Amino acid sequence: MALPEVVERKLDALPVQPGVYVFLDRKGHVLYVGKARSLRSRVRSYFQEGSSDNRFFIHRLPYEIGDLQTFVVANEKEAALLENALIKEKRPRYNFKLRDDKEFLSIRIDLRDAWPKLTVVRKPKQDGAQYYGPYDSATAARKTLRLVNRHFKLRTCRDSDFARRIRPCLQYQIRRCPGPCVMEVDRDAYLAQASMVGLFLDGRQEELTADLDRRMRDAAKEQAFEQAAVYRDQLRAIDRVQTDQRIAVARDVDQDVLGMFVHGDRAELAMVIVRGGRMTNVRTFSLDAYLPDEELVASFVTAFYAQGNVVPDEILLPVEVEAMEGLALALSEERGRRCQVLVPQRGAKKDLVRMATENAEHAYREKEREKEDVDERLAEVEKKLRLPRPPRRIECVDISHLGGTDTVAAFTAMTDGQLDRARYRSFHLRGQHTNELKGGDDFGAMREVLTRRLARAGEPDWQVPDLLVVDGGRGQLGIALAVIEELARATDDEALAGQLRALPVAGLAKEKEQTAGKMVTERVFLPGQKNPIVLRERSATRHFLTQVRDEAHRVSNALREKVGKRRRLRSGIDDVPGVGEKTRKALLKSLGSLRAILAASEAELIAAGASSTQAAAIRAHFDPVRSAEPTTTSAESSAGAIDASKDDTQGEVDVEDAAVEAAFFDEVEVEVDVDEPAIDTTPETQPDVPLGDASASPDVTVSTSLAEPIDR
Repeated sequence: MALPEVVERKLDALPVQPGVYVFLDRKGHVLYVGKARSLRSRVRSYFQEGSSDNRFFIHRLPYEIGDLQTFVVANEKEAALLENALIKEKRPRYNFKLRDDKEFLSIRIDLRDAWPKLTVVRKPKQDGAQYYGPYDSATAARKTLRLVNRHFKLRTCRDSDFARRIRPCLQYQIRRCPGPCVMEVDRDAYLAQASMVGLFLDGRQEELTADLDRRMRDAAKEQAFEQAAVYRDQLRAIDRVQTDQRIAVARDVDQDVLGMFVHGDRAELAMVIVRGGRMTNVRTFSLDAYLPDEELVASFVTAFYAQGNVVPDEILLPVEVEAMEGLALALSEERGRRCQVLVPQRGAKKDLVRMATENAEHAYREKEREKEDVDERLAEVEKKLRLPRPPRRIECVDISHLGGTDTVAAFTAMTDGQLDRARYRSFHLRGQHTNELKGGDDFGAMREVLTRRLARAGEPDWQVPDLLVVDGGRGQLGIALAVIEELARATDDEALAGQLRALPVAGLAKEKEQTAGKMVTERVFLPGQKNPIVLRERSATRHFLTQVRDEAHRVSNALREKVGKRRRLRSGIDDVPGVGEKTRKALLKSLGSLRAILAASEAELIAAGASSTQAAAIRAHFDPVRSAEPTTTSAESSAGAIDASKDDTQGEVDVEDAAVEAAFFDEVEVEVDVDEPAIDTTPETQPDVPLGDASASPDVTVSTSLAEPIDR
């Protein structure tokens, strides 16, 4: 296919200097960004006739390219830096996007802290702290953490707990922490322990062993036998770790060794991590092999270290990449020390690359076998449930509520036999499709959530699955079928209506005990079938369906607890329009309690941190309540609630937040106002007032730390 005239013209005028090139499609969208030692030779190589490179990208480029941009730079280092910046800015379609095959964890320690501690993180940051790992599972990371905490005795508490503690915790009692929160601890000795932890996590066992052996002998000479025993235990722990490591290489250097295996349109990359001459980890990555090998490797290396991974002394590659010297200079600048990027041809380094390549091939074969196994098991599900095709994507919906309140729903998803958290969806049910949700109507809740979910089936990230599982029996299944038919009739999109009507639905009911005491196992209800299908133990169908169902239970229950906690621990100031979290914290910190905020004038509120508009809004919100309240007020109950904006998943709480919470709880009172006009409490005349529904009986005031503010 002939190239566009503008591209032909630019190809003839390409310079020979180093630089960066950008391919754009006919709509101006960026297709690919690359760097080159010589722009002229590199860019023209993509369009040579009779090329033996059959990669998808090379084949498609002449059909998709609409324009070409080039940027000339002074050297290869600048080319590497500019390429990385443009990839982050433009997000090209064909550049490599690093997707790890697992969610790796790292261990973080910041030696600049007064009393450093270890924490587990998922994404390292450029914050000056030291990161170790990554670890291929949470179990491996936490096992390492436990080992370090057992033998090196650093604190494990949160900063907020550390700041307000008045006596040592259990870790101090069992001699796993020196208790710097309240005890007199030699800070220099503590920091020395933290430095040794860094050596241990970095794989520098020889250096650490020599240091610990010296410290043990010195302590023994000074007859500090307890301290000498601590160093002895640390040495033994290090010996066990060294025994578990798989290989050792001759040179005491840090290396990242990349191996690559390509099969058809799929590629597997393996990064072997070598620290201090010992192989500490292997990470594998699966990707589409639509780029030439050298482009694939170059893009991977750029993306890998852009994520914050530690840059080693040497990076060993299987193939030579474009502008390799510039890439090395850019990584050296990021590291602050020299980093070499090499393609070994012989010797021990070549053996390391060969070993990394073998790891990549092994990972590819393992994943292919797993995929074949999943295909067989999904075919069993297809046959058992009489589905039109294997259910490669399964979704399950579950409703959770507490006596009809805090009603939520969760959709969980499974893709190719693995839980797919990117497709999880959660819903806060408000009852707009039924007026019976307050009574805990599961059918009404199921109708609402299915309507909201399937009404978006035409959107890109909301396509219908291969199998929809509802948690429940025949009743929930009937609701699902009715919702699908209603939505299919309501839509003008015939293709979407056909997809909805063709959606397989199943109801999964839990175990049930019969009259005779016999347990009936998991049962699946299908449309048009009276009797359910009983799933036998250890079957693939039971495994997949119960796994996605149990995950839906977990997610919906966690969401319901989160929503309920926010509702119960909600203060009256949260309802003031225009007053956000920052202002609430400032007012509570300055005035000390909600009672003080209620009593403060506008001028006092402004002095405490509110704007004039916010102060007027607070007075307008609370003044009617205060004037309508009897002598005994229940406003203090709201003061017993911590800020609802604090998310359950929030990490460490700072000292100021803790002080605010303490101020709240200092004001907690439990009152029942007996001065209100009495009501008849006999069963014949007592109105049916749901628990917590203050609006149903305005003459009764119940003030507790868990009661919601009462709008009078």
